[in-house]
Amino acid sequence: MYNSTLENAAYDIISVFAKTIEMFDLSPLEARLFVFLYLQEQPKTLDEMSEALGKSKTSISTSIRSLSDANFVTLVWRKGVRKDLYEAKYPLFKTFMNNYVNKWIDASHHQKDALEKIQKELECLDAEQPLEIMDSLDEIIEFHEQIASSFHRLQHNQNA
Repeated sequence: MYNSTLENAAYDIISVFAKTIEMFDLSPLEARLFVFLYLQEQPKTLDEMSEALGKSKTSISTSIRSLSDANFVTLVWRKGVRKDLYEAKYPLFKTFMNNYVNKWIDASHHQKDALEKIQKELECLDAEQPLEIMDSLDEIIEFHEQIASSFHRLQHNQNA
């Protein structure tokens, strides 16, 4: 009875916490996989993850690769174990916030650069541009600068 209650609690934790993790642009399976690994005391193989989450080894492999690329999980070496082992990265908050903040900073810079390119192209046209469009474009560029600035401050405070 006790073990069944623990299994139910673990399932509930995975289900609820995965919803939060999904907000960091992870698929539902990636989020559940991360939470599963986070709750484990020992690193797990793809087979163990597949069995625990009831998903194919192929889908687990794809998801673990995405989590690894995002630096949310790490490959662990263990003497005498031939299969790859994975574990969640710690500390939880810093791991996710670093990734999330960096995505926002990169995206805002990319968007701002693209908007500035459009702005220069409009300025080079022979025909005069409507003032409203240029003013709106300036505001949109400023918006992206504010986003980047806010996330840079957040990144600085987090690393301090």
